[in-house]
Amino acid sequence: MIRRIISLSLLALTPLSAQGEPAVLYGTHCAVCHGDDRLGSLGPALIPESLRRLKGDKLEAVIAKGRISTQMPGFSAQITAKDIAELAAYLHTPLPEIPVWDAARIADTLEVNPDYVAPDAPQHDADPLNLFVVVETGDHHISVLDGDTFDVLARLPTPLAVHGGPKFTPDGRFTFVMSRDGWVQKIDLWSMQEVARLRAGVNSRNIAMSKDGKYLAVANYLPHSLTILSTADLSVQRIFDVVGKEGESSRVSAVYQAPQRDSFILALKDIPEIWEIATDPNADPVYEGFVHSREKGMVEAIASSEGLFARRRIEVSEPLDDFFFTPDYRFLIGAARDSDRGVVVNLNVGRETHELPLSGLPHLGSGISWEYQGRRVMATPHLREAKLSVIDIQNWEILTQIDTDGPGFFLRSHENSPYLWADVFFGPNRDVMHVIDKNTLKIVKTLRPVPGKTLAHVEFDRDGQYALVSLWENDGAIIIYDAQTLEEVKRLPMSKPSGKYNVFNKITFSDGTSH
Repeated sequence: MIRRIISLSLLALTPLSAQGEPAVLYGTHCAVCHGDDRLGSLGPALIPESLRRLKGDKLEAVIAKGRISTQMPGFSAQITAKDIAELAAYLHTPLPEIPVWDAARIADTLEVNPDYVAPDAPQHDADPLNLFVVVETGDHHISVLDGDTFDVLARLPTPLAVHGGPKFTPDGRFTFVMSRDGWVQKIDLWSMQEVARLRAGVNSRNIAMSKDGKYLAVANYLPHSLTILSTADLSVQRIFDVVGKEGESSRVSAVYQAPQRDSFILALKDIPEIWEIATDPNADPVYEGFVHSREKGMVEAIASSEGLFARRRIEVSEPLDDFFFTPDYRFLIGAARDSDRGVVVNLNVGRETHELPLSGLPHLGSGISWEYQGRRVMATPHLREAKLSVIDIQNWEILTQIDTDGPGFFLRSHENSPYLWADVFFGPNRDVMHVIDKNTLKIVKTLRPVPGKTLAHVEFDRDGQYALVSLWENDGAIIIYDAQTLEEVKRLPMSKPSGKYNVFNKITFSDGTSH
């Protein structure tokens, strides 16, 4: 930290630069914190994959003025406006080749907390299964809440730009968070301490926990890979280079745990395949080549893989991502990004079975399911259209579409709640939250606690008695509602709280929360 402060101080004393090549400007002003290769060091990676939300004037403003809640200084006194514009354009230039991020390089990034001592029991009086982990993106922390008293038990710093939602070991003791720069952080919720962290990728999308809690999978955009870590010590267990059957490499859009299948399911961005990777040491053999006979007990073929981490390919008609799974994990629905349709895939037989008309970019990963009039249904928001789609997942037909005040991002409910909660994340009505009756499919109340401020993402306590809502602003809050009366109970100031995650709901795969 001292070395970083000295480096930033020296940069602040650098005289206003003459017109220069962007690469030279980067080497002079940026490399000390962001790495000679732009892949990050003390600061985050500065590559297109990491800068999607900082385009044009936004990135130029950060370079000129710095960024709050970080050690990023402003450079308007050292670099001309023209050079800042050229530097911003340079940072959005793709790297000349996909970086190598192998097991040795990952291992070199490991940082172990020297002050961590593993306790024998929780060091707090809260119900360890009714804790909430709240991601505060405004100043890069997580807060741990007691789900009964709503007291903040601890607040811990995280890597920059945490993304994809924390994941918990099956006993709820450890949680793992991941940043867009591929940093994975392990936290012990018994002691409220960081255990260790390491960088599993250059640009990452999300993480998933294996059924037995022994492995953590990291989905990467850069490099095109899936990294599997040991949850015990974060050591690399396996790296899959993601290459399709026809030889084309692909980014990994997301990785999911499929508990009933004892596997990971991968959504692939660039190739028409879905991958399933076994987390069962005794998983059946996978046959990808020619099979002379598939008669039970008489298979005549050479297995491509078997046992732990055996990989199975499921070919589909076009790349699919953002999956919703049926509760038995037999079927998934994937979004076809370049068309107005959703595709149902039977994971048991490994093929597409149904197609659904789903325009407006459905956010299937936020879908939830419940029993409606004797049948199992699911609902999904749409990122580009003001509606929710309710789908019968027995006959795969759209039952109805519910009009909303704008496109939404998240849906949540709970087994003990008669309502589902839908935000309106995009557009002028981003300050409202719809509460919808799961039996009538009608909006019964629209909440607007702070006009003009973004309201998003709901999570329930373990019993479904309270609903926690994010006021998604730098000077934001967690607003706690009585889930039955829909009245506000308490408000906790937070720094741009994005997601909040209840341990019990997550480890039990509650119907009301995304998986």
